[in-house]
Formats: sequence, structure tokens, C-alpha cells
Amino acid sequence: MRLTLALFLTPVVLWLGLLIVLPHLDLLIMSFRMDPAFGDEGWSLENYHQFFAEPIYWLTFVRTAGYSVLVTLLTFLVSLPVAFYVTKVVARNTSRFLLTMLLLPFWVSELVRVYGWMILLRESGVLNHWLTALGITGAPVEMLYNDATMIMGLVYTSMLFMVVPLVSVLESLDDSLIEAACDLGAGPWTIMRTIVVPHCMPGIMSGAIVVFMLTLGNYLTPNLMGGKNSLWFTEQIYNQFIASFNWNQGAAFGFLLLALSSCIIWLGLRLTGQKLSRVVQ
Repeated sequence: MRLTLALFLTPVVLWLGLLIVLPHLDLLIMSFRMDPAFGDEGWSLENYHQFFAEPIYWLTFVRTAGYSVLVTLLTFLVSLPVAFYVTKVVARNTSRFLLTMLLLPFWVSELVRVYGWMILLRESGVLNHWLTALGITGAPVEMLYNDATMIMGLVYTSMLFMVVPLVSVLESLDDSLIEAACDLGAGPWTIMRTIVVPHCMPGIMSGAIVVFMLTLGNYLTPNLMGGKNSLWFTEQIYNQFIASFNWNQGAAFGFLLLALSSCIIWLGLRLTGQKLSRVVQ
């Protein structure tokens, strides 16, 4: 029994230790050291001080956090009706078909999906072609490279990670509770607020954590759909690592992002009264 347990745990421990713990410990040490090219080598808080000294850094940091929370909220608002329709309205065979259709776009990479949106929305794209052909607009409209398009892209790329946990918890909701509420005269909003949402709270928080972390750490979608005017903090980290070769500063930014995501997730769990052990089940 002990040998079986050891054989089972060894790959997990090696994976966690070599690919997660050790690289992060190295990055943590780097974040407290100065790059010789930018000053004296040694232990210092200068990398973290630079973050607060330069407004562009912490303003982008706050902006990324705010938009990540907004994207998580919008993804929930879009995903809940979809999950409810799939699990409670249509027949079981149709439900499985719809779930498969939801999964289909995610069989290709995020890069391909984002370029698909860009083909649709660019000035010479499909949407502008039809708008000008129908006479709705006199000239092509630039729909890319703004915050609204970037948020739409982030909601789209994250939606499945909210729908799946919601479908999972909604399947365990007894239909008789909804039928009894309807018989007693409760409206759709009352049923959603008093029965569906409280029952789905573990799934909501599970999906919200995944969507929030994916959005906060996303680089591709903000960079391609938001353009240069839609700054995202991961771009600042990329610039420090790749463009400036200042790995110490990049490591400090990475740990600030990790601290931010941990604090917001902890706050979300406290506000909703959920426990992390229940949410990750």
C-alpha cells in the first residue's frame, strides 16, 4: 500500500517541486536582487520600489485588476443563462449536443480564436463589409484596438471556464424546487435570486476564480485586440523579461501580480462565504 502511494505521489511531487516550487523560489530571490546593469548587485527592495515610483506601472496594475474583475462579472452574467438553458430547459440529448457545440471552439488555440475575431472586426473585415454593403455605415469603422473589443475578447475566451462549473452544479439542482416556486407565484428573477444562485455559489466561485486568474494573466488577447492603447500588466512583465532583459524587475512584477490575484480571490471567498476546499471540489 505504501509503495503504491509512493509511486502515485512521486510524479506529482516531482512536477510540483521541479516545475512550480523551485522556479518560483528562484524568481522570488531574483525579485529582491538588483541587476548589475542597473545598479550595485545585492539584496534590495529597489525592484518593488520602482513599481510604486513609476505611475505607468501601478496604474496599469490597477487597471488590469479592475478590468479582470469586470470581465469575470460579465462572463458570469453571460454564462449563467446559457448554463441554465442547457441543463434545465432543453431535453437531455439536445443538452449534450449544445455542450459539444460550446466545446468545439476551444479545440483550437486561443491565438486562432482571437485572429478569427480580428478577421471579423477589422476595417476590411466581414462585419464592415456587410455594414457598408447594406448602407448602414458610409465607410468602414475601426472596431479593434479599444477597451470594449478587448473585454469582449476576454469574455469570449474565458466563457467556457465559467459555463462548465455552472452546468455541473445546476445538474444537481432538483427541478421540483423551481416548479414549486413557479406554482407559488415566484417570478424568474426571484427564482434565480433565491434558488438558483445560492445553489450554484460553489460553481460560481470555482468558475470566477479560474476566469479571473486566466484574465489577469492573459497576454495574447489584450495585446492583439486591445492594441497599444489598452495596457495590460502582463505586457509590462513581458517587456521587463524580454525587451529590457531586467529579469529581477520582471520577477518582482510577477510576484506583485501573484499577490494581487491571491488577495482578490481571498476577498471574493470572504464576501460570498465560501470555503476554498469546497469550491475546488
